[in-house]
Amino acid sequence: MRVLVAGATGVIGRQLVPLLEAVGHEVIPMSRKLADVLDREATLRAVRQAAPDAVVHLLTAIPKEIDPRRFAEQFELTNRLRTEGTRNLIDAAPGARLITQGLAYAYEPGEGLADEDTPLWARPPKQFRPARRALAELEELTAGAGGLVLRFGHLTGPGTVYAKDGSTSVAVRAGKMPIVGDGGSVFSFTTTHDAATSIVTALDRNVTGVLNVVDDTPLTVREWLPAFAERLGAPAPKRVPEFLARLAVGSWGTAFMTRLRGADNARARLLLNWRPRYACFLDEQA
Repeated sequence: MRVLVAGATGVIGRQLVPLLEAVGHEVIPMSRKLADVLDREATLRAVRQAAPDAVVHLLTAIPKEIDPRRFAEQFELTNRLRTEGTRNLIDAAPGARLITQGLAYAYEPGEGLADEDTPLWARPPKQFRPARRALAELEELTAGAGGLVLRFGHLTGPGTVYAKDGSTSVAVRAGKMPIVGDGGSVFSFTTTHDAATSIVTALDRNVTGVLNVVDDTPLTVREWLPAFAERLGAPAPKRVPEFLARLAVGSWGTAFMTRLRGADNARARLLLNWRPRYACFLDEQA
């Protein structure tokens, strides 16, 4: 199968390309050298010339350090890649198998783990609303093309914020990442390797819609953050009340640490016959 990977040099793409080649796919890496996906005419020409059987859309423009107060501004380009970029790729390769990257932590807050039928967060904090709209549009476009959205959790592995030199690890070592309020946000993690293996598996199956691709052990911030700090040899995280955190990082930064909902991966395990390499984020860090 000829597989065009948009975002082949990203943190997931770098894991994905060799796996695709190892199982016999012909990989067409798409980068700005081939075409800027936001340049519609250039994308149409390049992708039509490549004539892929499948398109995997992993393009983002996420900064290495995220400022929750400037989240909407920092994610403006990523939002365009998820909307305009997706439309251009669909129009450039009609009939090709389409797999796109969504998020497994944009669910409506509530009790228990979210499955794929749980709605996305209807009224999130202001800074996250443009991203939420872009994610919804990405999923609508993918569904209209008969494709599959893989909703990944908090990405871990080389090149991510949880890598040894990643911004989260740096903040934890510096004692600058506290437990906010009760630390009740539930994080579902996904290694970049597991994200890549789910894509390889999905290419061989006629599955459409959305699937949560996350590990088996969702953890609250109050569980994973102290353990992660200990593994890094960092000081134990401080505790900060929500009202103080809101002054420092705004409503979205506070919600990120207190209100996120974990995701259930049962449907991906069943429909893709996929399993994460590590059942738990803390196993990966051991």
